[in-house]
Amino acid sequence: MSGGPNSHIHPTVVVGDDVRIGSRVSIGPYAVLTGPLEIGDDCWIGPHCTLGQPPEWIGKVHPPTWTEASPHQGVVVGAGSVLREHTTVHQGGERPTVIGPGAFIMNGTSVGHDVQTGPGCTVAPSTTFGGHVTLGEGVTLGINTVIHQRRVIGSRAMIGMNSVVTKDVPPFAKAYGNPADVHGLNRVGMERAGIPADDIALAERFYAGDGTLPPSLAEEFDWWQSRATKPLLA
Repeated sequence: MSGGPNSHIHPTVVVGDDVRIGSRVSIGPYAVLTGPLEIGDDCWIGPHCTLGQPPEWIGKVHPPTWTEASPHQGVVVGAGSVLREHTTVHQGGERPTVIGPGAFIMNGTSVGHDVQTGPGCTVAPSTTFGGHVTLGEGVTLGINTVIHQRRVIGSRAMIGMNSVVTKDVPPFAKAYGNPADVHGLNRVGMERAGIPADDIALAERFYAGDGTLPPSLAEEFDWWQSRATKPLLA
């Protein structure tokens, strides 16, 4: 129950079998943690979070007790992540569910089974992930975003509030709507990431259909294209 050194776990927290808690972790009242679950160092888990419940997948085993670990793929929460109150993260059914390091996930978010997010993603309140969703590094999701199962969102993309993502969103895109469509480049996100102004200008022309992608950004596009099955292109 104590977790690693200098961790603070409220006495009302339920901690099941096969739950590993790192150092300097804070877990608020009435959180429920069931294994397999690994929480990295320096995480902040808000009140009433539920981490490690079985996949919401008909036919998957639901253990009879709150202490028994699930026979599923587990959950990993990367170091330095913040999961605000009432967030839910489900076990993976085919692969582990992974919250990348440095995530900031706001209240009332539902992270479905088999979701994997890259480092440094920001997720606004009441966002819902379908199963098997994949996010690249530094993705930002606006309030009430809904992401369809198995969609892939590339690095540094920005999804506007109340959007419904039904296709795979390319890196650095600014997308919004129902269904979401690309509306140019996430210039602010790229600037915050330290991407040079010349490369941003070239990427902006590329998204406008005039020019080629800067070589410095090719790796992010290669990563996205290797995973996308229903690409939404600019």
